[in-house]
Amino acid sequence: MTDGPAPGLTTAAAQWNGVERLFSRPGEPSRCWCRFFALTGPEYSALGPAARKAQLKERFDGGSPAPGVLAFVDGQPAGWCAVEPRTCYPRVLRSRMLRQAEEPGPPDSETASPDAAGGVWSVTCFVVAARHRRSGVAAALLRAAVEHARLNGADVVEGYPVDREQRPKAGPADLYHGTLNLFLRAGFTVVSSAVPGRAVVRLSLTGPKGA
Repeated sequence: MTDGPAPGLTTAAAQWNGVERLFSRPGEPSRCWCRFFALTGPEYSALGPAARKAQLKERFDGGSPAPGVLAFVDGQPAGWCAVEPRTCYPRVLRSRMLRQAEEPGPPDSETASPDAAGGVWSVTCFVVAARHRRSGVAAALLRAAVEHARLNGADVVEGYPVDREQRPKAGPADLYHGTLNLFLRAGFTVVSSAVPGRAVVRLSLTGPKGA
């Protein structure tokens, strides 16, 4: 996913003006405004881009932690990663992929639901400007997302990446979840691969892994 870190690369909790500048460029982000997972299917279909944009902006106006992190190259927004409590994402909660990952297992099994142990935050979406792909931006965003979740009380960070070994033809439009290798390099563990080409991965922020 990366060829090396981009010079001048920094990350921070997102602010609305930076997100708006990044998403206003031509492409799918200017239509979705990162609302796909935050709405049910009918809700998403009922809203146009302007309404989706307004909904995302509300997440910055409500006094809650920022709903994601931004990467900057030489001070200009180069990428975004959405990360919030999993309860903020109804489409994730209803997904077949998550239901299969949450099937009951032994009490100490990593495949068991972590909800009883504390807050689960989900990494749902990456946006990287075309000119900054394959330059370490996605990896930096994931590290920043994990730290943002940790600072705001998460016990577990979860992701839903694409396994490129099973989906070698996946292009940028399919990879907004991130790739499995990206998450594995960041220390995440696969807890389910029941859906072909997709995985549920988790990183514990408590105990030895989170120390």
